[in-house]
Amino acid sequence: MKTRITIIYSWFIRVVTAWMPDVPFIMRFRGWLYSLMMKKCGRNLQVPSTVIFNSLSGLVMGDNVLFGHRAIIIGLDVEIGNEVLIGPNSLISGGNHTFLNGSYRFGPHVAQKVIIGEGSWICANCVVTAGSVLPDRSVLAAGSVLTKACQQTDSLYAGLPAKFLKQLTNVPEEVVA
Repeated sequence: MKTRITIIYSWFIRVVTAWMPDVPFIMRFRGWLYSLMMKKCGRNLQVPSTVIFNSLSGLVMGDNVLFGHRAIIIGLDVEIGNEVLIGPNSLISGGNHTFLNGSYRFGPHVAQKVIIGEGSWICANCVVTAGSVLPDRSVLAAGSVLTKACQQTDSLYAGLPAKFLKQLTNVPEEVVA
């Protein structure tokens, strides 16, 4: 029942705030409204008007999370760490369908936890499926599909399905303008 209420609440926020511009102050306000029904949410959640949350009750968000336009989150059991960027048109789903009697249509729904590590970046047009883990300070390259729990932090993952490509090195603080 709580999931259904959060779906209706999420839809209500989208409708009521759709006319507001997507500037940081308004996106933080929208994020605050969404956070009221989340399992746990840190500070400074920024959500554009076109983001869709299918359920808020299983979402855990860290501080300073920024969503891109048209991202879709099916939050059955999704944990997003601090300072995460989620690119436009990306999908994060904590649930999956199963096969039953020759069809996926009526197979039971299976939920698995999704974890997006701190400081990570999910680039545009990515899909993160149930049971996946993107480690801390890692990048999921544009158009990739993450289907498993990855282990190596500070890494670049890309492809269909996403695979480890290379270790990332930090840019020194004095180089950042």
